[in-house]
Amino acid sequence: MGRRRGDDRVVAPVDTGEAELVPDPDRPRSWTLLLDGAPQSHVDLADPTHLEFEYVRRIGAALDLLAPAGAPLRVLHLGGGALTVPRYLQATRPGSTQRVSEVDGALVELVRRALPWPADPRLKVRVADARATLASTRDAAYDVVVADVFAGARTPAHLTSVEYAAEVARVLAPSGWYLANLADGPPLRHARAQVATVRTVLPRACLVGDAAVLRGRRYGNLVLVAGRVEPPVPELTRRAAGDWFPGRVVAGAELDRFAGGAPVVRDADATDSTPPPPGIFSVRR
Repeated sequence: MGRRRGDDRVVAPVDTGEAELVPDPDRPRSWTLLLDGAPQSHVDLADPTHLEFEYVRRIGAALDLLAPAGAPLRVLHLGGGALTVPRYLQATRPGSTQRVSEVDGALVELVRRALPWPADPRLKVRVADARATLASTRDAAYDVVVADVFAGARTPAHLTSVEYAAEVARVLAPSGWYLANLADGPPLRHARAQVATVRTVLPRACLVGDAAVLRGRRYGNLVLVAGRVEPPVPELTRRAAGDWFPGRVVAGAELDRFAGGAPVVRDADATDSTPPPPGIFSVRR
């Protein structure tokens, strides 16, 4: 399973680098997954409804609000990590059909052994590239696509283009939703371009995040919620404002201004997302 350190950390090589599972000193049976030092997931095995990371809480809030409470959903997860969001949906929307596409097979096996998820025939985890998974998926197969894919703390270029976004739109039901984790910092060129790009195929959208990140004052995570019908902006606004990590929602004319002038990204000119500042993920050893 990997070598253990004296503080019960598990360290193991995986296909995309070195993985660490770090116990949470404040929550028994809770672990943080890091890849090459960058935090990827936090999982509470005793309570899968506990969401620790700020951006994951925003994804969870969106998932709570995009359909009636408890109603099962068909969800495709692009990027698996430690399966925090699939576990959350197992608990909050039992009966949901979920497929997880994770490119790192060694990471999947590490999580399967060290942080096993509840057995569920409706939850399938497959080792595959996210774009290839979309290409092999039938039209309108999912109610929600959740994208949280990083390699070396950056979203790969082939998952940032309008051609990619068109594939996401194709596999979504007419009233379906795309939830994407966008990591960026000043001057937010990546986030602005992603909003412009995704809205060409899924025009009804909003952006949820910390006010300082949205204003381009620091690096952080923004959650894009996009579909073909209007997102529940008032409800998302209330959830974001009342969260442990208070945030705000950008929508309507404000979102138009946010993305104004940003180029639509195409496969031919796509690049990986903005790298994080040096030292931002420093963790006590």
